[in-house]
Amino acid sequence: MSFSVNTNASALSALQNLNKTTTDLETVQTRINTGLKISTAKDNAAIFSIAQQLRADLKGYNAVKQSLDRSISTVDIALAAAGSISDILIEMKEKAVAAADAGLDQKSRDALAEDFEALRDQITTIINNAEFNGTNILDGGTDIIVAITNPDATQTITIAHQNLTLGGPNITLTAGDSITTQTDAAAMVTTVDTALDNVNSVLTSLGAGGKSLEAQRVFSDKIADSLEVGIGNLVDANMAKESANLQALQVKQQLGVQALSIANQAPQSILNLFGG
Repeated sequence: MSFSVNTNASALSALQNLNKTTTDLETVQTRINTGLKISTAKDNAAIFSIAQQLRADLKGYNAVKQSLDRSISTVDIALAAAGSISDILIEMKEKAVAAADAGLDQKSRDALAEDFEALRDQITTIINNAEFNGTNILDGGTDIIVAITNPDATQTITIAHQNLTLGGPNITLTAGDSITTQTDAAAMVTTVDTALDNVNSVLTSLGAGGKSLEAQRVFSDKIADSLEVGIGNLVDANMAKESANLQALQVKQQLGVQALSIANQAPQSILNLFGG
């Protein structure tokens, strides 16, 4: 063993170990503060890159769920409106059948016609209010429902427009049709029957589309949850482990400081060689 006042190898070694302990302690403290074992690309470039891509997919699925929610609400409004129209058509048929009775007096037929016309006009009111977020798939327009189903927005579920307006392709009776005569009433029974069949077909189509949207919404939730768990598995810190590491490193740091202090006192022993 050599003695030197210029170079203290023990102190240098103790300092290196102390610096490493301090660096490790800072790393553990960062993990505890952030809850992440990989918070930047410096921690692990490959894993950080994978996690970032998964985070992007997760955000994409958040947008998917929002799109599906809007679409489901739009379909629900349309289903409610179409269901109400179906109920109204059933009542209109009842009025038309009653008015088609040849033995009915005109006063009674006029009363039935008044009820029929009120129900007829109610269809238009329902159609005008069957709108959600600016989309109405039952009026005379061309709105359709397009819901994205993947985070790249390359896959969609589309629900077609269904025109349920008076005089349209599904409900051919017009705003001027009535049952004021026995002949008109008899003809209107067939017209209302056809409209009712068409509206029920629309209900079937909308119901199937709504069911598909809801199934996709549930699936999107599951995918998003799996992505979130996957990201956590990659980057989340084990807090129990980090807590144990913190305590160990704090003790190690204290011992390192003491070791450095002892090493720094070593050159003082040289003075004894000179009778100091």
